[in-house]
Amino acid sequence: MIKFSLSLIYLSLIFLGFKTLFNEPQPKPATPAELTITNFAGPDVTPSPACLAVAPTGEVYVGVDMIGSLGKDPGKGHILKLIDKDNDGKMDQHIDFAAVDNPRGIIVQGNQVFVLHTTFSKETGKATGMNLVVFEDKDGDGKADGPEKPLIEHISNEKYIRERGTDHATNGIRMGIDGWIYISVGDFGFHDAIDRSGKKLTMLGGGIVRVRPDGTEMEIFTHGTRNVYDVAIDPLMNVFTRENTNDGGGWNVRFSHHIQSGEYGYPVLFQNFTDEIIPALADLGGGSGTGALFMDEPNWPAQYNHVPMMADWGRSMLYIHRVTADGPTFTQKDEEFIKLPQITDLDVDGSGRLYLSAWDGAGYSGSPDKGYIVRAVPNDWKYKAFPDVKKLSVKKLTELLKSNSAVGRLSASQELVARSSKQAIDAALKTASDQALPLEVRVAGIYTYAQLAKANGTAALLELAKDNTVKEFALKALTDRKIYLANVPIEPFVQGLQDASPRVHAVSIIALNRLGKVDEAAKVLLATKVPASFTAPAKGTEGPHATPNADIILPHLAVRALVDLHATDATVAAIQTENADLALWALRYMHNAKAVNGLIDNYKTAKDEKLKKQILITLARLYKKEIAYDATWWWGTRPDSHGPYFKAVNWEESPVIEKFLKEEALKLGAKEKQFFVDLNSRHRMDIAEFAEEEKIAAAEEPKIDLEKIKNQKGQVGKSSIEDVLLAINKLPGNPVKGRTIFNNQGCIACHSLNKTDKMKGPFMGQIGSIMNREQIAESILKPNASISQGFASVMISAKGDKTYMGFVQEETAAKVVLRNIAGEVFTIKTGDILSRKELENSMMPEGLANSLSYEELASLVTFLSEQKK
Repeated sequence: MIKFSLSLIYLSLIFLGFKTLFNEPQPKPATPAELTITNFAGPDVTPSPACLAVAPTGEVYVGVDMIGSLGKDPGKGHILKLIDKDNDGKMDQHIDFAAVDNPRGIIVQGNQVFVLHTTFSKETGKATGMNLVVFEDKDGDGKADGPEKPLIEHISNEKYIRERGTDHATNGIRMGIDGWIYISVGDFGFHDAIDRSGKKLTMLGGGIVRVRPDGTEMEIFTHGTRNVYDVAIDPLMNVFTRENTNDGGGWNVRFSHHIQSGEYGYPVLFQNFTDEIIPALADLGGGSGTGALFMDEPNWPAQYNHVPMMADWGRSMLYIHRVTADGPTFTQKDEEFIKLPQITDLDVDGSGRLYLSAWDGAGYSGSPDKGYIVRAVPNDWKYKAFPDVKKLSVKKLTELLKSNSAVGRLSASQELVARSSKQAIDAALKTASDQALPLEVRVAGIYTYAQLAKANGTAALLELAKDNTVKEFALKALTDRKIYLANVPIEPFVQGLQDASPRVHAVSIIALNRLGKVDEAAKVLLATKVPASFTAPAKGTEGPHATPNADIILPHLAVRALVDLHATDATVAAIQTENADLALWALRYMHNAKAVNGLIDNYKTAKDEKLKKQILITLARLYKKEIAYDATWWWGTRPDSHGPYFKAVNWEESPVIEKFLKEEALKLGAKEKQFFVDLNSRHRMDIAEFAEEEKIAAAEEPKIDLEKIKNQKGQVGKSSIEDVLLAINKLPGNPVKGRTIFNNQGCIACHSLNKTDKMKGPFMGQIGSIMNREQIAESILKPNASISQGFASVMISAKGDKTYMGFVQEETAAKVVLRNIAGEVFTIKTGDILSRKELENSMMPEGLANSLSYEELASLVTFLSEQKK
């Protein structure tokens, strides 16, 4: 068995690389012809750069993280402020701004620096969670004036940060023109995060959370992603991510458009319930999405402007995603842009200077010798000083708000909001109302006005909503802050449901959700049409979780609104109407007695057999529910994806549903037996009367004598790693021969090559899109240097004096499935587990390639490098 690293977000592959072996100079990134890229700061100043942000005036703030993704010892991180005094693309001065551990996101606005980072106990040295904090530098000396001020505390899972490190925790932060800070939450999720107002929030799994800059009004924006690392936000408040999925689970990096209140399905709806989610816009293959930015600066070449730029750490590439409007959402086409070794983050200043950070093989726990920052500018770039906004008049700030620079508009907007004067309010409203101005400028004016006027802005925003050009944004601004809804009427949003624009329709649904007026909203929401594409995947077929589906967006949002509004009565009343499809969809999430009794009553009076079956399906879905999340558990890197719940439990109405389903099964007799068997299996009801014994064909597993393989001494075993790497770099290798070696050397025991095969260890079918030949060769020769996320060796002690060692192939709430080094598979009941420990070494022994010649190893490496499915 040969084991490679396919680690996703922030789990480092440790690459020696020829540059390290021979002390060659720091590599330069691949440069598009229209850009000039310079090395801005090296590892002597910025080792292990996890994140960065740039002040509008050009100062670069870098989050140095020598704890890394799996380290657990505090005191190794800080925020550095880097200054380029002569604007030549090289750092001239650096200042230690503040000490923080595991910095994961930075925003710079005026003299405030927002930072998301891991926290540690001073007494125990153990991690205590993650906080979003703000530092201030009022005296302008480049250092934080005092201690951080927490805005949100405990916004990650303390238990798993302690056990694993910050690998699936909460990540990047970015501010939109609406003034909200958007926070990327990994699938550790969080329990009882608390904001400055005392509001508490819990989220099982990953998604996006947002909060006001003063640390209040914390709320979930979207849910159902794995490891979102950062967001790109365009001038019209479209939010995009390039996020990760399961290690080796056959799901890849996805590019997604995040629509407020949307459910994206990871992990429990990805396989069998994809009709219920907002799907990603694209499956992008292997990789690891990291930093993100929407580029909107006037001095950038047209072909690289007005686009989301998304870093992919796993592919060492900055991508451009060209998005095209598609109803209320988009389609996309991605293309390679700038190659940078293990790129982590990017940001742009008010003069159009783009800065990028490279992890560059800094490893699992950071490195003092790896990592750097580069600057990229258009070839014809000329430095233009960005003004000190605090010194500008309202008139000058308004001019900046009208600029064609996203950095300029946001800076002006935030300063106008800080001024909070009548002059500022009037200027923002005038900008929003000027029909001669570009749309992005008017939108900036609308959100600036909404933040300034607060509850007093309702009348003006309603007037703006009459202008079709900005209707979408005025309607959204009206309900963007729940604390200012008292005088907002419902009528414009009800009318918006009939608007010709699907984007107006979408924001109207979201607004009706936020207004909370259930009696007025439920009926009109239920009238939302459900498309033919709302179809559950066929039995045994994985659904399309990364296929754009613009038609599903509006009904999806309507369902989320009905559920959030607790509109059970209206939804039950619609079961036998033309709105039955949407009603039954919404009822899948309404775990209350009214919903259950209403479904049963409607079943008894319904005449349509198709409708009656849909009611039975809905009742089956309600039979169990997700256990209340308390942060004592996590579903791991390869979670059970069967759905519809991860940790399902019975609840008060389960006996009622079970009794009714059994009675109906008895009435319908043998001809419908399979329907109830499938219902039981699909929804994991575990009703004994509907159970069917599974017939599992015994898989013919390869039996490999690894000791015999590794003890042979061929050309590779007799040479140093350096000599082997040099040799295979010169040999092209024969991929056909490499396939035979893949089988003979035992790789096949723990690795699959095709997505249709049963997933074992790290998936090799796309290794060539993630690693180059040198990296593949090193992973073979040094398996302990880069253990793939999700495939560390695990030792389990179980009842009956049994001990198992292997990697976790599958895990559910009821069982753990381990595969050992010989390819043997063991299923252990969760209740039988006495102890579980993750081991530090790879399960793959060193030396499996020792028997090979240079040419044979080159052939194996070439074969694997061509696996790019």
